[in-house]
Amino acid sequence: MKHSTKLKTIRRSVALPGTLVAELSALAPAELRGNWNRLVIVALREYAARRRALAFESQMAAMAADPDVQAECAIIAKEFSVADLDGLRHE
Repeated sequence: MKHSTKLKTIRRSVALPGTLVAELSALAPAELRGNWNRLVIVALREYAARRRALAFESQMAAMAADPDVQAECAIIAKEFSVADLDGLRHE
């Protein structure tokens, strides 16, 4: 039995402040100004991508501050320090 891979569209109604609508109308690229549906989709995708990036950066910062991770990185760096000069002449 095959499952449908068609994406489901969910409709939402939102109330937007007039000042926001005016600002978005002025800032939107020409190809999106006349199509609010596409403009909202693009804006929400950009927002989601930005939130994912911020979450990733936060997780990386937490890892960098973790003493256990720092200790493991120091061990790895020490173990590979022998290879730092591979391919270079030792004079």
